[in-house]
Amino acid sequence: MGDQSGKRFLITGGTSGLGLATATALTEKGGEVTITARDMKKGARAQEESGAAHLIELDLADLASVRECAAKITTTFDVVILNAGVMAIPYRLSADGFEMQLGTNHLGHFAFAGLIKNQIKDRLISISSQAHRLGTFGDRSKEEIRNRALGKGKYSPWTAYGDSKLANLLFTNEIERRRLHQKWSFIAVAAHPGWANTNLLKIAPMKAGRSFQSKAMIAASALLAQTPLEGAYPILAAATYPQILGAAYLGPRGLGEMRGTPKFTHGKALAYDQTLARNLWEVSEELTGVTWEG
Repeated sequence: MGDQSGKRFLITGGTSGLGLATATALTEKGGEVTITARDMKKGARAQEESGAAHLIELDLADLASVRECAAKITTTFDVVILNAGVMAIPYRLSADGFEMQLGTNHLGHFAFAGLIKNQIKDRLISISSQAHRLGTFGDRSKEEIRNRALGKGKYSPWTAYGDSKLANLLFTNEIERRRLHQKWSFIAVAAHPGWANTNLLKIAPMKAGRSFQSKAMIAASALLAQTPLEGAYPILAAATYPQILGAAYLGPRGLGEMRGTPKFTHGKALAYDQTLARNLWEVSEELTGVTWEG
């Protein structure tokens, strides 16, 4: 990664894990970084640790917070990284009545990015996961997407997480299809970290009340997983590689894309389904009240 002096970066969820590692690496290379945080005390600590220039409050599970945060953004950013998220948590609804994982990982970011799209100069990066391969969206209809977003029907933490990570890729690819017609100034790119030793892996079993599973996950991650910085390499590559193409997807090059230096990769076939992407986009606009066109 070369010198990033003169470039502005915005990272959602910069208080720990991949977001904190990404913010730290970019500031060390001279970038001007803004991070967002749901908990401003944690945000202040992360800002000091990473050297981020600015901190803004943002709760992606609350559209009122999303709109308030977006209204505060008046400067332009070269790169916006949609990083914040939750993983495989027990059933819960957001402040707006959305299933928490789709509500945070996709709908909150869909609304936030749509509201600030005119402040993005170069790249909009979404963070997906190998778990997108668990996502299906059922029969892929608008009704099924809407039901899953509203938490209706049978709930599985990992299926819901897979849907949200599949949504990140569908969102990226749909932006790329729309941007030339709409004359948006930025390209959309996606990345995934492989297996990185972050709090997300520990929190999911803890919230489900599975202390043994949580301890096992912590032990396995400490032994086998990458560090948060190593997990952030594909994200940093997506943010800084010169002449990258829109709809590119980056992940680790090691076995199963679980670890290693960055490479260009592909999601599963469903991530490129144009009908599903269009249905997801229209339902997302309907539920969030944020329309990207114009």
